[in-house]
Amino acid sequence: MFLRSGRSRAARGATALTVSALMFAGLTACGDDTPDSTPTGGGGGDTPAAAGQGVDDGTELTMWTRAPLERQANALVDAYNSSHKNQVKLEIIPNDDMEGKVGAAATNNELPDLLAGDVVRLPYWVDSGMFSDLTEQIDALPFVDDIARGHIDAGTSTDGAKHTVPFVTDISVMVWNKDLYTEAGLDPEQGPTTMAEFKEHAQAIANLNKPDVSGTYYGGNCGGCLVFTWFPHIWGAGEEVLSADGRESLLTSDAAKEVFAAYYELNQSGAVGAGSKEEAGGTWTAPFAEGKVGVMQYPNTSVYAAIEAGINVGVGPIPGVDGGQSTFLGGDAMGVSKDSEHVEQAWNFLAWMLSDDTQLEVIAKNGEVPARNSLLDNEYTAADPIALTMNATVAHGRTPVAAYFSEAFNAAGSPFTVLLRNATFEGTNTLDEDNAAITEVLSQ
Repeated sequence: MFLRSGRSRAARGATALTVSALMFAGLTACGDDTPDSTPTGGGGGDTPAAAGQGVDDGTELTMWTRAPLERQANALVDAYNSSHKNQVKLEIIPNDDMEGKVGAAATNNELPDLLAGDVVRLPYWVDSGMFSDLTEQIDALPFVDDIARGHIDAGTSTDGAKHTVPFVTDISVMVWNKDLYTEAGLDPEQGPTTMAEFKEHAQAIANLNKPDVSGTYYGGNCGGCLVFTWFPHIWGAGEEVLSADGRESLLTSDAAKEVFAAYYELNQSGAVGAGSKEEAGGTWTAPFAEGKVGVMQYPNTSVYAAIEAGINVGVGPIPGVDGGQSTFLGGDAMGVSKDSEHVEQAWNFLAWMLSDDTQLEVIAKNGEVPARNSLLDNEYTAADPIALTMNATVAHGRTPVAAYFSEAFNAAGSPFTVLLRNATFEGTNTLDEDNAAITEVLSQ
């Protein structure tokens, strides 16, 4: 257990935060004109250090991140270490061990210099005093208004102090198997734009009666999977999932009921893939990548793996129940821990990470979503229609903020997991009671 700092998030002004609108027309990237240049930011010239954005003096910095983001973390650390006097020593922590390791380290004042965490867990970590205050440094960035806000706001305390910046952005999208769509008589270039169309498309694929192929699939025992993929249906409909202070669940809304009802009907018809009810999250993206699923919501970070596996993938935004669109701005944010004795050196890494060159030549070039709105449309995505489609959904993205979000939604056996299982598999008609159980955890 973490030591609480005594700050409550009850006064938070916004629970789900809309990212600044993205205007693609006329945008040009501001980075280096040479695509293959190595991002820099060391000790001289127009570097972050020279501009007052940290110190690059040969300090060894420690960094922790969780295993699902190992590829992205290694790419950033390797690029930084090859161009700076400071050197970052990266430790990759198994996802299930992260909470315990951070808690023990915080108690013993042994946190690393740079600490990354799941964006939905950050509010609790910030309330618990895990991070150094970076308000002055963040606000001094010349492009501060260009940074996607979700990961900053999740690390902002009730007094307005900022502690984190975007590290890796993971968004949820709708994917469909174009070959299966063609077989089912559906337009392979057009995914669902409403919940009714989603249900229709999934059922059409199921009606092919192909062995081991289902209409759709979901992590039916994975609360974290479904906040990431189902909340956008509700946001896209113009409704909220949490109260403004993050202490009340709003999952009895008309939009939420329509989402649950659609999945209950698909389960009843046999259109949902075998294994969904037991799926706890470890393999929830695998069936689509194996060509066994027609249409489902998906993490953008897994789309290219499905393509590499040979799937003819269609990608689009997650539709609101009756139209509109949204996405869950997930992934991890990073800050300087409370225990760091090298705040300015650690900030040098963070400022470099957010720079034009790094966002383009390390992040965008590797198929990841930039954390800078003006860089979402860039030379790499321009040559990749799928990446361009995924990045365009960021403008409609949301990030829910609540101190006890993980306990209420993501944890194994969470009250949200109970709610979704009752609503979509069992049809127990206990939505009001199950929603109240979520609120009870959020409001503690």
